[in-house]
Amino acid sequence: MNTPWDASAHPARGQFGVMGWLRVILRGAVLAVLVFGGLAVLLLCRLIERPLFGMRRPVTPYITQFVCRTAFAVLGITLRVTGTPMQGRGAVVANHSSWLDIFTLNASKRIYFVSKSEVARWPGIGWLARATGTVFIERNPARAKLQTELFQQRLLAGHKLLFFPEGTSTDGQQVLPFKTTLFQSFFAEGLRDQIAVQPVAVRYLAPEGADPRFYGWWGDMDFGPHLLATLAPARQGRIDVIYGTPLKVSDYPNRKALALACEHAVRDAHMRLLAPQT
Repeated sequence: MNTPWDASAHPARGQFGVMGWLRVILRGAVLAVLVFGGLAVLLLCRLIERPLFGMRRPVTPYITQFVCRTAFAVLGITLRVTGTPMQGRGAVVANHSSWLDIFTLNASKRIYFVSKSEVARWPGIGWLARATGTVFIERNPARAKLQTELFQQRLLAGHKLLFFPEGTSTDGQQVLPFKTTLFQSFFAEGLRDQIAVQPVAVRYLAPEGADPRFYGWWGDMDFGPHLLATLAPARQGRIDVIYGTPLKVSDYPNRKALALACEHAVRDAHMRLLAPQT
């Protein structure tokens, strides 16, 4: 069983001290240059890439992947990946613990996130999401058919679409039941027999002596204080990622069966990651 949790109980944040604040300033400055400098390069490349290749993006995903991998070097966080990201057409589903998931999953594999439409309007994050090819969805049944067609176009173009079926982030100590709505898109005619869904488990190992939920970001937690706390430690923790066996959509009778199989695969892998490690 996964550890029960209280979404309203947040880990305590200690004082950073002089050296902690120095690390916040130095790491924050380098990270800002890396992210927004990478965004500028990506947008310039996209000006050429878009008219030549349309929906396909043969160059810019490598820029995103480089930025995300380098970000962990700046932060001092170790990223350890087990398993093989699938090469064929399809989608990826993962548990959701933090804003760091964006860097973690982009660093491991060239993917495109699926996000709620409100994110597109967020300052900063919305710009990054749009530039990196995020698919925005609306919670509007009237647009379900159009969104399914968009999914189909992107998946058949070879894009790996990634979404978080839990529907919210957690403290990273458990996996919540998967919501099944988005899985229905994979059963569209012309798509079901051509794609698979790969379950991925992500686990954050806190810095030594810190609350195990240190990297988790959920509920009404403010982004700013969490970012500062993430930048401050002298010795950071580790992120473990397990890529599971891709599940062929055609092997499942409906979205509920597919979602449940993905949920079990992610939860089993996550529980293995929670076991004591060295």
